[in-house]
Amino acid sequence: MLNQNTLVNLAVSNLSEKSTENYFAPVKHSLAHTEEAYDLLKPETDLERSFMADEEFRAGLFWGKPRFGHPEGEVVYHIREVLDNVDKLDIDAEMRRRLRIITFVHDTFKHTEDRSRPRDWSRHHAALASNFLAKYTDEKILLDVTALHDEAYYAWRAIHLYDKEENGKKRMKDLIETVGDDLQLFYLFFKCDTQTGDKVQAPVRWFEETIKGIEITKF
Repeated sequence: MLNQNTLVNLAVSNLSEKSTENYFAPVKHSLAHTEEAYDLLKPETDLERSFMADEEFRAGLFWGKPRFGHPEGEVVYHIREVLDNVDKLDIDAEMRRRLRIITFVHDTFKHTEDRSRPRDWSRHHAALASNFLAKYTDEKILLDVTALHDEAYYAWRAIHLYDKEENGKKRMKDLIETVGDDLQLFYLFFKCDTQTGDKVQAPVRWFEETIKGIEITKF
């Protein structure tokens, strides 16, 4: 449960109820929703508890309606699904710590994403999440994987759906160069994130068949 100081701060915050109109619309939440999120996500570390106490973070937890890929609707339930996948992995405590941090923040800023055309990629939810995380840590790999967590999907999409093979290959080359020796961390998060809801699994299968230097895992 939330501690008393957090409850007092939340009670005086200007928080509104969930939107029922448009799943792309900005969404905030009530005190009751915040308590629900805390109980659902079960933060384990001081850093995770700091996220839960941050109004900027909380504002995005109850954004979203059921849609293809995310039948669970609101972001908080997707986070729970990814955390459950992380718990299925046979990994050490450090890898688990990193994966949990990325999981907490990766989709939490979809409610502020700029979806206008042409896209402003600096306002993509992954970039916003990485910028938020930078307030709490300077671990470059965590910031990079958060910012690029959808990049393998975009590379797959470019090659297999849009017939833009060179674009897709370049995206993958840039991704691999950025994450470097932490490619396994990226892969594990990509798999944990993709094996949720009713997401298409082809991008993960393609990644596993194409990318060298990863240890394939199943759960």
